[in-house]
Parts: sequence; C-alpha cells; structure tokens
Amino acid sequence: MATDEMRKDLRAAVAARQELGAEYEPEIIDGFLEKLDARAAARYGQQGQPLPEPAHPQPPAGKPDNDPGGLALAIVSVVAGIPITAIAANMEGTIAVIICWGGLVGVNLARAAARFVGR
Repeated sequence: MATDEMRKDLRAAVAARQELGAEYEPEIIDGFLEKLDARAAARYGQQGQPLPEPAHPQPPAGKPDNDPGGLALAIVSVVAGIPITAIAANMEGTIAVIICWGGLVGVNLARAAARFVGR
C-alpha cells in the first residue's frame, strides 16, 4: 500500500534528521517532498503540472470587513463578565475583578490581533 511506503519514508527522514542534526534538515525535507511529488505524479498522471493556488477571497478595498464573530465574542465577553465580576468581587475583591476583566480584554485583543495578522 502506498501510504505504508510513505510512512516508512517519513520515518526514515525523521530518523535521518535525528542522526544528522538540524543543519541537514532542509535537504532531508526536500528529498522527502521530491519522493512524495514523484509518487503523486505517478499516481495521478500529472507530471510537471503545478497545483493551482488556493483562492483567498479579499474584501473590496473601500468596503469595511464584516466581522460577526468579533461582535459575538465581544457580546459574550461582556455577558460572561457580569457573573465573573460578581464572583470575583465577592471572593477576593478589587484585584480579582481587575484580573478577570484583564483576561476578558486579553481574549478580545488576541482575536483582533490574529485577524489583523491574518490579512
């Protein structure tokens, strides 16, 4: 079976990388990928034909990007913040409330940053 052969090749590549060290990693990866490409070409009969690039839809330049997930996260954060604030204030006080809201703000900032980087 072809997948068993590829698993053996991958295990051999990993073992070679462990023996030879990180300085030979690009050559080991390139060799494995060449074998993989040759197998795929033999299997599907598409020698020399590059794969099409995946399409990434981009919003129009003048139109703002709709982000319903970001709005939902913000709403859920505020709604979750209400009982979290009550529990934290009752159990530990002001510092706990600040820490809890810092975490909620951090989650929202992390999502915004990930969307910004992902563009």
